[in-house]
Amino acid sequence: MDFTGTWNIYEMELWDDDYLNMEVQACIVIEPDNMGHFQFGLVYGDIDGKIVDYVDGKRFEFTWEGNEECDHVFGSGWVKIKEKDLLEGEFRFHLGDSSTFLARRAK
Repeated sequence: MDFTGTWNIYEMELWDDDYLNMEVQACIVIEPDNMGHFQFGLVYGDIDGKIVDYVDGKRFEFTWEGNEECDHVFGSGWVKIKEKDLLEGEFRFHLGDSSTFLARRAK
């Protein structure tokens, strides 16, 4: 399972399509060195992660730091490959919201 690449977020539990793609195509980018970044709506963050083995498969788990409408925010999250070229995951804001999401590998 290869988590690296750009994944376009197309559905989130808490936010609708208009918010998701407000500034750019909502996405999460995972680099080969387990670093990366994401943006959805007015939220941008840099990620630092690692691959973790579970009984039901591997997950890429990460912490993140960034901004939301110019406010400093941070949190954690995870993704797992649900099907070929399809991710499911969750973003968590420290002391705030959390939302699951679905993303497709960008072509």
